[in-house]
Amino acid sequence: MDRILKAARTSGSLNLSNRSLREVPTEVYQCLETTGEGENWWEAVDLQKLILAHNDIEVLREDLKNLACLVVLNVSHNKLSHLPAAIGELTAMKSLDVSFNSISELPEQIGSATSLVKLDCSSNRLKELPESLGRCLDLSDLKASNNQISSLHEDMANCSKLSKLDVEGNKLTALAERQIASWTMLTELNASKNMLVDLPQNIGSLSRLIRLDLHQNKISSVPPSIGGCSSLVEFYLGMNSLSTLPAEIGDLSRLGTLDLRSNQLKEYPVGGCKLKLSYLDLSNNSLTGLHPELGNMTTLKKLVLVGNPLRTLRSTLVNGPTAALLKYLRSRLSNAEEASASTPTKENVIASAARMSISSKELSLESLNLTAVPSQVWESGEITKVNLSKNSIEELPAQLSSSVSLQTLILSRNKMKDWPGAVLKSLPGLVCLKLDNNPLKQIPLDGFQAVSGLQILDLSGNAASFGIGEYPKFSYLPLLQELYLSRVQLAEVPEDILNLSNLLILDLSQNSLQSIPKDVKKMTSLKHLDISNNNISSLPPELGLLEPTLEVLRLDGNPLRSIRRPILERGTKAVLNYLKDRIPV
Repeated sequence: MDRILKAARTSGSLNLSNRSLREVPTEVYQCLETTGEGENWWEAVDLQKLILAHNDIEVLREDLKNLACLVVLNVSHNKLSHLPAAIGELTAMKSLDVSFNSISELPEQIGSATSLVKLDCSSNRLKELPESLGRCLDLSDLKASNNQISSLHEDMANCSKLSKLDVEGNKLTALAERQIASWTMLTELNASKNMLVDLPQNIGSLSRLIRLDLHQNKISSVPPSIGGCSSLVEFYLGMNSLSTLPAEIGDLSRLGTLDLRSNQLKEYPVGGCKLKLSYLDLSNNSLTGLHPELGNMTTLKKLVLVGNPLRTLRSTLVNGPTAALLKYLRSRLSNAEEASASTPTKENVIASAARMSISSKELSLESLNLTAVPSQVWESGEITKVNLSKNSIEELPAQLSSSVSLQTLILSRNKMKDWPGAVLKSLPGLVCLKLDNNPLKQIPLDGFQAVSGLQILDLSGNAASFGIGEYPKFSYLPLLQELYLSRVQLAEVPEDILNLSNLLILDLSQNSLQSIPKDVKKMTSLKHLDISNNNISSLPPELGLLEPTLEVLRLDGNPLRSIRRPILERGTKAVLNYLKDRIPV
């Protein structure tokens, strides 16, 4: 404990999570008063971050007020039944997490913690939130899900900076119009699994709202003002009591996901057919037919209709591919309408994919015949995965360097000729890069230095990317777990691949390898090795030392003469054991 506290006095951060603590050590409350031997008190830093999560702590003492500079306090997943009044004296605190405890009441003093930006009190036993919380004017992220809250105090309307509100799994019967009018900064609202019977008439004032989840309530109608939620991308209304939808639902031009399952809908409105949805769930309603105009929703990837008494559609259409159903519906339109129901333009597909990526953080733009990377890839700044495969892209733009959140970049089957090292170097979080089946020229010897954090790399099908006897240094990729080098005209296994200690999958199939080096024995993490369709006539006995971990060894398509066919046919373990037995004693 002394060592940890000493480090905390230097860094200002103390993490005591997962230590089976029954109480907070007294030394924590006196962090700055107990400088140890060899420490200078004037060099000590005030504690700003305290993590006590996943313990068995039952009480926080009033001594908490000694930590006046605390900015982050996390006591989630403990056994607290209440919080001390001293919580209000932490006037610098911006983030408080008390989720997954047994707290039945938050102290009114919490309203004095006026710097609070994020509060998570979910999964407790709260019946209400304190009135004083309305004094926390900077509050932007409030999670109070899975409690027993029946109403939100009217003073919560003062929290006008609120951008995320999660009150799922409570006993709310209404959302107040005054609060909705004030919460114009909301981007996410989750009030699912409550007892709401209607929505405030001014719900449309939430023009910044991106995600609205109201599933599993008792809502019987949606006000026409819903059309004002112009930024809405995901709307969940499943498991309510809706019998109709307003035509204004068709004004939600950015909507990509609409969940209407398990209601009492007798029709899907014609106005809703204007939407550029990707996912529409109408299952378990009372639909007897569908408007032909629904066929115009050509961006739909999934339409769910099971559990409806549909009499005008064959079950094979209802249960079959969405595209076939939409085509059938379009065939029932008049000629003029049918002509207007054209295949969505490339721009519409990109815009639809960009809308979906707001919540999923993944953007898929494959097979669009793109010649350049669209600006939507980097504009959000939060995308973690981009799939640009099967296009005609020749280079990566410099603007992509701003996509600092990017973790996966798929550029398979494009027209990339030059190794994009300069751009890749600016993507510090990149862990997966797929550049297979491009006309990639020789990769520079230090090319992999730009992507040193990679865990997955696929360069298959780039016949000119490796020079004869000159390979880029794989030693720059110490974290690599999967490496795919099929069809790259390798005549030998690059030596430093054998030193990749974390490698789990290695694909060297369809090359010109004649042998496997003895040092393959160093690859003790390897689970899958594919050396099929090469020109290998014998295997080193040392390969057998991988028997404990290697699960798949593909050898087909090689002129192997040193191992009898019956052994080969018995599979990987038999081959490895055979080789291991041939190692000289």
